[in-house]
Amino acid sequence: MTRTTMPLLGCIADDFTGATDLASMLVREGMRSIQVIGVPEPGAAAPDLSDIDAVVVALKSRTIPVADAIDQSRRALAWLRQAGCERVFFKYCSTFDSTPEGNIGPVTEALQQDVSAGLSIACPAFPENNRTIVFGHLFVGHRLLNDSGMEHHPLTPMTDADLVRWLGRQTTRPVGLVPWDTVAQGPDAIRAALDALAESGHGHAVVDALDNAHLRAIGAAVASDALVTGGSGVAIGLPDAWRAAGLLGKRPDAAALPRVEGPAVVLSGSCSRATLGQVAWMKARRPALALDPLALFDDPDGVVGHAVAFLTEHMAEGPVLVHATAAPESVRTVQDRLGRDEAGALVERAFAAIARQVVEAGARRLVVAGGETSGAVVSGLGVSALRIGPMICPGVPWTVAERAGDGPPLALALKSGNFGAEDFFLGAFDTLDAMEVRP
Repeated sequence: MTRTTMPLLGCIADDFTGATDLASMLVREGMRSIQVIGVPEPGAAAPDLSDIDAVVVALKSRTIPVADAIDQSRRALAWLRQAGCERVFFKYCSTFDSTPEGNIGPVTEALQQDVSAGLSIACPAFPENNRTIVFGHLFVGHRLLNDSGMEHHPLTPMTDADLVRWLGRQTTRPVGLVPWDTVAQGPDAIRAALDALAESGHGHAVVDALDNAHLRAIGAAVASDALVTGGSGVAIGLPDAWRAAGLLGKRPDAAALPRVEGPAVVLSGSCSRATLGQVAWMKARRPALALDPLALFDDPDGVVGHAVAFLTEHMAEGPVLVHATAAPESVRTVQDRLGRDEAGALVERAFAAIARQVVEAGARRLVVAGGETSGAVVSGLGVSALRIGPMICPGVPWTVAERAGDGPPLALALKSGNFGAEDFFLGAFDTLDAMEVRP
C-alpha cells in the first residue's frame, strides 16, 4: 500500500544550485519535488506540499562560519520534520566543497544528533558528471580532486582527494570506508559493511561508487536510514527502494511545468573551468558583457545600470549574457585588491540587482551559473520556492519560481559552476521550449 501523506523526503542543501541538482535527480526518478529558498519564517505563507513527494530546503551555508551553518541546518531540519518528512537527506557538492574545519562534518553530526541517527554515509559520487570515488579517493574525470582545478577554488580549495582523511578532520567520530568491491556485491553486502563499521564505533562511512548501478545499490542499502548525506547522485537509488517498501508511488509527469514565455538572459558569476568554457562558447555566438569587479567597487550603480541597459537592448533578439567569469589569476588579483569576502559579495550584490531590474524590464527566462550567484539572484527576485521541472543536463533542471506578491512567472535554471557541456547556455533554452507542459 503506497503512503498517502506528503511529503516523504526532506532535504537540506548547502547551496542553491546543489538544491536544484538534488531535486532534479529526484524528479527524474519520479518524485514530484519543490525547492524552498531558505527556511520559511514563522507566520510566513508556507508552500503547498499537498502533491509533493520531496522538499529541498536551499541554504547558503557552504562557506559561512561553522556555528551558523549548524544553526541554519538544524532550523531547516525542524521545519521539514514539522512538515511531515520521514526521511532526511543532507546534500553537498559532488566535489565535497569544504575547508578542513567544515562545514560538512559538523553539520552532519548536528543532524545525526537531532534525528538520533547512528552511522551515516558520505557519498558525493556523481558518475554522470564524472565524479567517482575509489578507495575513498574522489576523482573528477580521470584526475584526483586535488588535481582537477578544484585546488584553485577561491572559497573551498580542495587540496586532498582522500575523503576519509578530509572528512575525518571535521568530525568528532571516526570515519570508515566501504570500498567499491564491497559495493559491487550489492545492497546486503553494503549494509553489512555499514553495520560492522557502526559496531566498531565509526560515526561516518565514505562509500565508493563508480557508476549508477553502485549508486542504486547504495540507495537500497540505506533507504531505511534516518539520515543520508552525499551528492545528488546517491539519491537516485532511494525512490525505487521506497517504492519496493510501499512508501512511494511513481509519477510519470513529475517534471511537467507551466509554460513560461518571454525574453531570455544568462547571468554567470562562476569562475570554474566548465563555466569558463561555456562563457567563451556563448560569447562567440551571442552578445555578451563582462563585469569588472574593480569598477563595481568604484561605481556599483553605474556598472549595474550599464549591464541592465545592455541586456535590455539585446534580449528580445535571443539569449544574451552578462558575466563575471574570469580565469583564476584574474580572480586572485581582484581578491588581493578587495579582499576575498568583499570581492565575492560585491559581485553577488551586482547580480541580484541586475536580475531584479532586468525582470522589471521584461525578462522571463533566466539561466544563472554559480552557486553563490544563484543564491543572490533568487534572493534578489524575492523567490520563495521553485517547482522542479525537466533536466537540462545531469544535475541542472529548469524550474518555475514562486514569488511573493503578484510578480510574473519566471523560468529559472540554476547551474553549479562545474556542470554542463560547452554549449549549455543556449542548449538550456532548447530544453525549455521542448518540455512537457503542466496545465
